[in-house]
Amino acid sequence: MSWGALGLNLVVSAAAVALTMLLTMAYALRRGEQSIVDTVWGLGFVVVAIVSFAVSGALGEGDTTRRWIMLALTAVWGVRLGVYIFRRNHGKGEDPRYAALMRRNTGRTVPFVVKWIYWPQGSIMWVVSLPVQVAMYEPAAVGVVTWIGVAVWAVGLAFEAVGDAQLARFKADPANQGRLMDRGLWGWTRHPNYFGDSVVWFGLWIVACSHWVGLLTVVAPVLMTHMLVNKSGKALLERRMTRSRGDAYAEYAARTSGFFPRPPRRTA
Repeated sequence: MSWGALGLNLVVSAAAVALTMLLTMAYALRRGEQSIVDTVWGLGFVVVAIVSFAVSGALGEGDTTRRWIMLALTAVWGVRLGVYIFRRNHGKGEDPRYAALMRRNTGRTVPFVVKWIYWPQGSIMWVVSLPVQVAMYEPAAVGVVTWIGVAVWAVGLAFEAVGDAQLARFKADPANQGRLMDRGLWGWTRHPNYFGDSVVWFGLWIVACSHWVGLLTVVAPVLMTHMLVNKSGKALLERRMTRSRGDAYAEYAARTSGFFPRPPRRTA
């Protein structure tokens, strides 16, 4: 592995992330909807994967098969997530989370949104994408470790995609108005989409583990899981659901796993 080439890639990818966030911010400010960044979140990782694939290819680095595998896995995950969030949010205006955040602003808008939205999300995106970048520069041929990573990725994507599809169908049925989704994967875990997201990134990390430096990028799936469980994902959503659904959500939470899937309890 060429450390100089990998270092160059880290710099170029950081610039690509910064440009992606700047363009997203400009468009979001023009529209008055900061929640647009949620759609761009998954697509930003695709940008990093494309840039890393192009730079590593131009420098003649990495195993070609692994480079294509990592590009494909990242693109499938990122595009699916971006399209799903776009369809879910389209025409609904600003997300309440961002509306509440913007009400805290008492000064200039641009520094505020950079500090609280675009810098944090861009920084996390770059760190979480480290396995994608490192894998592009690993010279070893594809082997068992790579295919184990692909299998783990596939399990995570299935959880995420099926969970999102089940929830979308549930919400589209007028008969479910005011009811809690506790069927399918949502009976096994309160957050099949977040769990799947975490597993996807552990799978991508395993793909990057054909070289010892890939092991160090475990910070990526750990950070992603931390954000999903303790910050912008599970914790934030459950506080909102507890306020809005009260005892009904408390009963659902008592009989359903909070993250790792398990058979639902018959009673709380």
